Amino acid sequence: MRISISILSVTLALVACGTPQDQCIARETRDLRVVDRLIEEIEGNLGRGYAFEEITISRTAWVRCDPIIVPPPAEGAPPPVPTAPRLCLEDEEETITRPKAIDLAAEQSKLSGLKAKRKQLSVAANRSIAACQKAYPE
Repeated sequence: MRISISILSVTLALVACGTPQDQCIARETRDLRVVDRLIEEIEGNLGRGYAFEEITISRTAWVRCDPIIVPPPAEGAPPPVPTAPRLCLEDEEETITRPKAIDLAAEQSKLSGLKAKRKQLSVAANRSIAACQKAYPE
C-alpha cells in the first residue's frame, strides 16, 4: 500500500498545475492525499515509538542596527566622524523539532480509523476521477 500511496502522491503533485482534467483530479483527491500523509506520519510514529513536535523558541539577542544617517557636511566643513556600529536588542524566533512521547494505543486507534476513512475516500476519488476524465477529456 505504501508504494501506491507514493505513486498517487507523486503523480498528483506533478500534474497539479497541468490541464483542466489534472486540476480537477487534484482538487477532487485533496482529502485522500491529506489522509495518506497522516497515515504515513502515524506509521512512522508507531515504528519509532515517539512522535516529533515543532516548537518555536523566542529569545532576545543583540543585533547590528542600521547606522545613523548623517547629512552631508556643509561646504568647507570637516567630514563627519564615523561612529561605531550600533547594537539593538531584537526578538528572534527559532523553530526546533524535538521528540514527543505518544500513547501507542491511541495512535494505533487513529491509524485504524484513518485507514477505514482512506478506503471510503478512495472509492469516492475513483468516481470523481472518472467524472473529471469525462468532463475534461484529453
